[in-house]
Amino acid sequence: MSQAPLPSAERSGIIRDAVAVGVATGAYGISFGAVAVSSGLSVLQACALSLLVFTGASQFAFVGVVAAGGAPIGGAMTAILLGTRNALYGLRLAPLLQWSGARRVGAAQILIDESTAMSVNRDTVPAARLGFVATGVSVFVLWNAATLAGALAGTAMGDPRNYGLDAAVGAAFLALLWPRLGVARSRVVAILAAGVALALVPFTAAGVPVLAAGAVALLGGVLSPPRGEA
Repeated sequence: MSQAPLPSAERSGIIRDAVAVGVATGAYGISFGAVAVSSGLSVLQACALSLLVFTGASQFAFVGVVAAGGAPIGGAMTAILLGTRNALYGLRLAPLLQWSGARRVGAAQILIDESTAMSVNRDTVPAARLGFVATGVSVFVLWNAATLAGALAGTAMGDPRNYGLDAAVGAAFLALLWPRLGVARSRVVAILAAGVALALVPFTAAGVPVLAAGAVALLGGVLSPPRGEA
């Protein structure tokens, strides 16, 4: 892949797109901050999750389990299960970005869906790096700022459930899942996972149904033939 410097027009376009993605994604952190405090977390704890964990699906999973009365360890395991996809992103991006040492460690913190999507389809290494960094930093800054704003707002207005914000957890997962249901195989796995989760709800502690649903999804991925061989 080419290492040629980027033309200024291409550089400006990548940065513009990255900031737009950051604004759209970061604003969603307001919902997370509000839901987090409604689940019993403090403003500091909600902000720490966004600062250190920094992956929206995993954060919503954690507070969702806690809000349902589950143990924090159950929420953490659910969050880790959802976060494993980032490791797969790393395997794809490592040879593309060609970073090592401290740069690779720093990149791991902003390795999310959006930064990956903005880098994998670039034609040159500089373009891939710029798309990754600009998007990752943009989302990171705005997500954390929005989390703080949402947590403070949630604390000030009392119980966010009175305003229907507790539904944000389910809405978040639906929003993440919906674009992936275009393939019949994905729809089958989603239905089976939802069925397992619903069947376990009356008999298990909060968080266990989500873990079981995740296990169904992982099993479906292992058993399904690679694309092009089906």
